[in-house]
Amino acid sequence: MTNDDAAGDVRAGVTLTNLDQPLFDGAGATKRDLVDYLDGVADRLVPVLADRPLSVIRARPGQAPFMQKNVPKSAPEWLARISLWAETSQRNVAYALCNDRRSLLWFANQRAVEYHPGLVRADHPDRMTHLVLDLDPPEGHPFAVVVEVAKVARQVLLDAGLDAAVKSSGAKGLHLFVPIDATAPIDDAAGALRALAARVAAATPQLATTAFLKEDRGDKVFVDPTRVGGATVVATYSPRARPGLPVSFPLGWDELDDRLDPAAFTVFTALDRLGDSDPWAAHMPAAQAIPDELIEQGRTIPVPRVAAMHEGKRRRARARAEDS
Repeated sequence: MTNDDAAGDVRAGVTLTNLDQPLFDGAGATKRDLVDYLDGVADRLVPVLADRPLSVIRARPGQAPFMQKNVPKSAPEWLARISLWAETSQRNVAYALCNDRRSLLWFANQRAVEYHPGLVRADHPDRMTHLVLDLDPPEGHPFAVVVEVAKVARQVLLDAGLDAAVKSSGAKGLHLFVPIDATAPIDDAAGALRALAARVAAATPQLATTAFLKEDRGDKVFVDPTRVGGATVVATYSPRARPGLPVSFPLGWDELDDRLDPAAFTVFTALDRLGDSDPWAAHMPAAQAIPDELIEQGRTIPVPRVAAMHEGKRRRARARAEDS
């Protein structure tokens, strides 16, 4: 945290309020804990958020956390923003851009706990900057299972001529970020991600699956290939709106072992662990071209949400036929 105006309740020109109130029910933290953490990590978090359409999850006592995409009418005029078409809601959304410390502190004062930037930049919304493999372990299984799948996934990437940085999700999973250059349109990048997910599942079929429908996954880690286009992923260094305020934390590949506990990374421990370092920036490979073979393979793999929708219709039809 810088010292320009940290002595009072004004920082970087942002007036901070109600700092000693509980952040949300069960958080085990105050709003001040959130603000102090975000201010302390601002020089590393802002570069991850800058110039990307931002969705946030806000929280307050007495109500469930909620996601906010549109910039509220009460936002200051100086807050940068961009209007983009959202396929899911079929309308234009006015997204904020968190481009500096002042913007981050304004969000913190709004009780924005989680920060979910887009995978595209505001100046180039037709190109993804990363392929993201989201590894989601089955409920009740040890974290060691997702660690094992992550190691397999990295080998799959290396075999394809790619590399990734890895971070905890801040919940129970891991995110592998593969930086890519701007040559591939979004559809090609999405196909390549489907191909990579399929290869990971094929390399460890006893542990991993790409089954989109939860009931089809069994006790396997879900290798999610759907973080594409207008999708968001929780930012590295972002807190999560969960008890204890865990943090999505960057990891070195040599840190992934059976003893790793993602719950150890919280707003109360992360700054001490980081010191002055920025491991996410240090671990991130340079942007890479997507191999053509991945794009071609991806074109043969159905889009998961579409395939799941058709399968759901087939299952409901069979159920109705059996009941008639």
